[in-house]
Amino acid sequence: MTIIKHELRQGRLAFAVWTVSIAALMMVCVFLFPEMKREMGAIGNLFASMGRFTAAFGMDRLNFGTLIGFYAIECGNILGLGGAFFAALTAASALSKEEKDRTAEFLLTHPVSRTRVITEKLAAVTMQILAMNLIILALSLLSTGIIGEEIPWKELLLLHLAYLLMQLELAGICFGISAFLRRGSAGIGLGLAAMAYFLNLIANMAKNAGFLKYITPFGYCDAADIVGDGKLNPVMLVIGALAAGIGIAAAYIRYCRKDIQG
Repeated sequence: MTIIKHELRQGRLAFAVWTVSIAALMMVCVFLFPEMKREMGAIGNLFASMGRFTAAFGMDRLNFGTLIGFYAIECGNILGLGGAFFAALTAASALSKEEKDRTAEFLLTHPVSRTRVITEKLAAVTMQILAMNLIILALSLLSTGIIGEEIPWKELLLLHLAYLLMQLELAGICFGISAFLRRGSAGIGLGLAAMAYFLNLIANMAKNAGFLKYITPFGYCDAADIVGDGKLNPVMLVIGALAAGIGIAAAYIRYCRKDIQG
């Protein structure tokens, strides 16, 4: 537990900044919805006729004039990108930062195995992602209640669950990458998250690129699919779980054999 506490204490500022920023932006969007509700219906019809651009964000299949349609598009993109960046950044630096900051020698001279180091660091990353999503969900529900709109519980909870699972998948992959790095890792984490996001946009825009949804973790976070189907895609979830599992397994294998420089 010592390593977990150290990791949580070390990452508390980044956690607070990302959580507050994402939650604040989402709450602002929710608070704006009542004032824009009447106009949103007309705007939604306009967006629905704009072809591939609207298809990229699922606006051709969602009613922008309803709370869940507005929430899925506006808040969903904020949580999707912001959460993905936070998860990727946190996980990508979890193991590599010891060599980057030259604290590996101090850490590994303590009577703890490398397996325990990996396990506790992974637990700390997971706890931060879970805590961030719980706080954001609670504040989103609170803001929805404040504006007096009926909460679409099923669709909203499914959306948040999908984004949580997506973040955990990205974290697992980036955690595995972190074990292979010796220096900087922020660029790799951000790049991977951004690439995953844009691959999903391409999959939505081009019919012959639909297979990309099975590659990017954003594939099972498609708001239009979740709201329309009322469920998550089980095949994509299994693929995502396997990808995260492979990343975590790679972290254990590589880090336990790695010649770590203090």
